[in-house]
Amino acid sequence: MGEPAWQETLRIRLVERNTQESSYASIIEQYRRLAQQTKLLKERNASLLRAMGSARANPNPSSSTVYVPGSGEDNPIRAAYITSLESQISSLRDELATVYKTQGQNAQRLLAMNETLREKEELSRVDSEDLRKARDEIAALRKKVEQHNELMAEKDRTAQVLHDEINTLQLELTQIEERNSILTKDNAKLLQRWLDAKQAEANKMNEANAFYEDMQSKRQAASLNSQPPTPSEDRSTDVHSLSESEPGNGEERTEAGTATAKDGTQSPEETNMNQTPNG
Repeated sequence: MGEPAWQETLRIRLVERNTQESSYASIIEQYRRLAQQTKLLKERNASLLRAMGSARANPNPSSSTVYVPGSGEDNPIRAAYITSLESQISSLRDELATVYKTQGQNAQRLLAMNETLREKEELSRVDSEDLRKARDEIAALRKKVEQHNELMAEKDRTAQVLHDEINTLQLELTQIEERNSILTKDNAKLLQRWLDAKQAEANKMNEANAFYEDMQSKRQAASLNSQPPTPSEDRSTDVHSLSESEPGNGEERTEAGTATAKDGTQSPEETNMNQTPNG
């Protein structure tokens, strides 16, 4: 995982500050060395001038200040020169030590930078691998999105077809319901007509029964007043009177649709008829 944004910003600003502050470090170091050398040269010149002054103040050749080769005493000029050289040597040694120290620090920094570079390369390799995987995942996801878009388009087409079929079926259902309503009304009308017809037949049968009972009462009254006829004549008279009261039909129908003979028994033909609402 990468570092947070504020840490990266702080690191970049610190690097910029260090770069800005160390941009004149080499010039400052050179001026420092020049100042140190100038100081050493001034001290050397001062010692040489003192030696020359002491040599001029004692012009006697036999003086101990005059340099004599092979003698155990040193010339003041030579002593001042040696002192200056020794100071230079000491300064050079210090500079050499500083150079060695700087070289060691540079070597440590180089090792640290190499280690940092190796870590950065490793991170870069990991980031490259993650980037490659991310690109592969993006390509796979784009392919899935395209497949899903195609699937959704196919579903939309199927939904449109189903919607059209539903509309067609809804229209057919509406027509069927209208037909059913019409048929229901027609059936109700037919049933009412059938009931009216049956009611009319029942009324006729009631009238016939009343007429028959009236005739029977009259016949009985007449038979009481006169000699009773023979059974054959009585039967022929009943049949004749019934045929006159209801021509073409020798049977009487009740309200339930059953027929009775002249003697009150049911007719076999009417008993076996299928009495449905449709007749």
